[in-house]
Amino acid sequence: MKHKLLTAIVLGFFAFTANAQTADEIIANYFENTGGLEKWKTIEGMKMSAKLNQGGMEIPLEIIQLKDGRQATIINLQGRVIKQGVFDGTDLWSDNFMTQKAEKSDAETTENFKLSIGDFPDVFLNYKAKGYTVELAGKETIEGTETFKVKLTKKQIKVDGQLTDDVSFYYFDTENFVPLVVEAEVKSGPAKGQVSQIKFSDYQEVSNGVLMAFSLAQGVKGGPSQPIAVTAIEVNPAVDAATFKYPEGQ
Repeated sequence: MKHKLLTAIVLGFFAFTANAQTADEIIANYFENTGGLEKWKTIEGMKMSAKLNQGGMEIPLEIIQLKDGRQATIINLQGRVIKQGVFDGTDLWSDNFMTQKAEKSDAETTENFKLSIGDFPDVFLNYKAKGYTVELAGKETIEGTETFKVKLTKKQIKVDGQLTDDVSFYYFDTENFVPLVVEAEVKSGPAKGQVSQIKFSDYQEVSNGVLMAFSLAQGVKGGPSQPIAVTAIEVNPAVDAATFKYPEGQ
């Protein structure tokens, strides 16, 4: 009887161990299931074409990101071209929707942005080398799907001159190991104190064989979200440097 009981305990332990996951293993499975690390490492730039649904109106936009940190979101709003979140390698700037003039971000916002330059093409790529830590915070069911909740802690950022922890939570599908939701506390602005939420779905293969989400929805947790439908993702596109240049002399 004792022998049988011991055998059952041992088998139960190994069954539990086989099913257990660490945050590191979840991330490794994520990259493996979306094309493999080697393919992810070949990405030097991306150009995403998408449509933003705002109040029933579809607004075309283009998001360009390069490995050196340069980026731009280009919005076509009823014939007007508006650029948002543009980084030229030194300055972070956006067009003001009201005045249609380019405005540079303040020093704190720019410095916080520079801390994340190494996160392209994925925040979890080489996360240990960047000094980031990950922690499995349990499981949660998101809209009927069981997920692993992974806590990601990056380098501290500044908020009103004070160093503040930069923490976000990623919810990975327990079956496919792809992120379905990411949440983080809003540190400043009108939504300060609320939790931002981005949902990902419709993973498709892009030109280099990597799988990426083609459907996104962003907003605050518990509130309305803004859907974004991606129509195409081009990997390693040719991009004119003038795309990121701040328009001097306005």
